[in-house]
Order: sequence, then C-alpha cells, then structure tokens
Amino acid sequence: MALTRSRVAQRVATLPPSGIRRFFELVERMPEAISLGIGEPDFVTPWRIREAAMYSLERGHTHYTPSRGTRELREEVAGYLERRFGVSYDPEQELLITIGTSEALDLALRATLEPGDGVLIPQPCFVSYVPCAVMAGGRAIAVTTSADNDFQVQVADLTEAADDGVRALLICYPNNPTGAVMSRADLEAVVGWAEERDLLIISDEVYAELTYDGEHVCVAALPGAKERTVLAGGFSKAWAMTGWRLGFAAAPADIIEGMMKVHSYTTMCPPTMAQEAAVEALRGCDEEIAQMRREYNQRRRVIVKRLNDMGLDCFEPRGAFYAFPSVARTNLRCEEFAERLLREEKVAVVPGTAFGAGGEGFVRCSYATSMPLLEEAMSRMGAFVKRAAG
Repeated sequence: MALTRSRVAQRVATLPPSGIRRFFELVERMPEAISLGIGEPDFVTPWRIREAAMYSLERGHTHYTPSRGTRELREEVAGYLERRFGVSYDPEQELLITIGTSEALDLALRATLEPGDGVLIPQPCFVSYVPCAVMAGGRAIAVTTSADNDFQVQVADLTEAADDGVRALLICYPNNPTGAVMSRADLEAVVGWAEERDLLIISDEVYAELTYDGEHVCVAALPGAKERTVLAGGFSKAWAMTGWRLGFAAAPADIIEGMMKVHSYTTMCPPTMAQEAAVEALRGCDEEIAQMRREYNQRRRVIVKRLNDMGLDCFEPRGAFYAFPSVARTNLRCEEFAERLLREEKVAVVPGTAFGAGGEGFVRCSYATSMPLLEEAMSRMGAFVKRAAG
C-alpha cells in the first residue's frame, strides 16, 4: 500500500541544506581550487597528542568510558578552565565530555527547551545554531549584528528582538564567521540583560584560544553569569583536533544532568583514545597552541590588508581564523560572488548568507591555510574583483 504522508518529519524536511556543505561539494569537483572555505586548521594535531592516542591503543584501552567522560579528562578540563579563565567547575557534577562542541550545543538546547521556547541567536552565526534550536523544539529568533559595531551583539538589538517566550540566548565569541570578539564591558552588559529576564546563556567558546588582541573573556567567569550559563568548548580548533570529535560542556549540575541523559541515550560516550589524547593536550601543549596562534595572527594581518587593498572593506577580526569582507564594491550578491570566484579564479569562499540572512553582502574567508596559498588566493581574488567592479 502506498504511503499517504512524508516519511520525513516536517521540522526536518523544512530545514534548508547547509550553505557551507554545498560549496564544499563544488570544491571537491575542482582539485586545483584553493579553498578558503573550510573552518579547519591546516596544522596536523601535535605529535604528543597523537602519541598519547597510539599509546592508549597499545595498552588496549578500547572499551566504553563513563558517559560523562573519563574522570581524568574531566579533572583536566576543570583545571584548564580555572587556570585560563578563572572559573571553577566540579568535575563530577558540572562537566560533560561530548562528541565535539557541536554535540555540547545540541545537548544544551535539547535538555533545556520546552516546545515553542525562543532562542535569541545573533547573526551571522555558525550554520548549525538555527537548525539545532528548531530540532530541539524551539524557535530560532535572529538578532542582527552589524559591521558598524564590528559584529558585536548590542543590548538594544537583543531587546528589540526578544519576545515574551524567549528562554535562551546562544552566542559565539570569538565568532564564526566574522572573527568578532566582545569586550568585557559589552559582555557584562549582555549578561546583565539576560539576568534581568532570567534567560539561559549558551556560550560557544571553541575559539577561545584563538584570540589575538588581548585575552579571551569567558562568559561564565563574569559576575552573575555562571549559574545561568552553559559553556561549550572543544579541542578541534586550538589543538588542531577536528577529526578527533571531542568537546565539553560546563554548566550547573541540574543542566549537566539533563544533558547527560540525552547524551547517554544517543552517543554513550566519546572515543576512549580521543579522551586520553585530550588529557595530554591539556597537560602539555601550551607552546604548540601559542605557535599556531602566532602563525594565524600573521596570516590574519596579511589577508585583512590584501582584502582592503583590493577594495573589499574588511573590519579587523580579533579572533578565530576568519575574515568577513564586504563584497558591495562588486555589486554582486554574495552567492553570485562566491560562485563566480570559484568558477573563474578557482578560489573557494563561503557566501555570507550561509550564516543567516544578515550575512548578505559578505563572504567568509578562512585563513587556516598556508601563507603561499593564501597569497595566491588573494592575487586571484584581486583580479576577479577588478573585473567584477569594472
């Protein structure tokens, strides 16, 4: 008998495909292209981390760990957060090891949202935020940020977007895709605003170690923030461990318990070898992180100068490894700009609309690629912009 309805849930069927993935698929057909699209370090995971994973395998550590993650790793994460950002967590009740930062964010939304709860999401934002809120039963409420404010969310914008059904605020600084960083004073104002409305704050800080001018400000360490904040972090970016799929969540015990329930029913636990490698990452890789950050910083200065020199206005990103230039000079919409640049000059960037409607007029350029390739990509892009702008 023929089916009378769709076999795919409506909330999933109506989700748009990822704009980033579409461009990755185009790039795969062009092996000669230079990709500034992927948000992945071009560095190999430091040797001592890889060695720790191999040693774990040699010792036969191939079984499940506790769903919360190994006690050893939770203790290391707690020590790291206190040492680096001055915020203290109980490794037994307030920490959860996850399958990357993405799972931490997904769990936070699924564990805390009731059907119809609103989630304020400053945009442009990472592509998964809106779909995760929707799949958790919530309502994604876009909060527009502006290049005029270096893409820092403003309390006035939050106030304008909020309605009576708002439950949470999801933020990411340093930001993907813009590279924006919030000052301590501005973050304190946002925390105070959330406290007045009794909102949960979900803070994606996976790029915390990739802050260039000044120190990263951890949201949970701000006055009045810890008891209403889910802090999500991970090893993918700063430790160049994208393929290891390992992250963490730090939050009040009741929230972690709710997240752990969902986690234990769906993923059981992260890979044992990855957890043991992450212990070594936290214990002994500060210098490797510092070296990668220095190289990213050098590339950051080069790409921002080259983009501005070719007439693509680009504010100075202060974190992560992305530049977010305006393509207004070309009179092209961002998708057309990205598609033509790839087709005509074999350079891949991501159109700003992949990160929400507020990204129109911009493209994301990742500088997590070698300096020679970055310089060549800028030369090709400059030639394209000259032609497109007439």
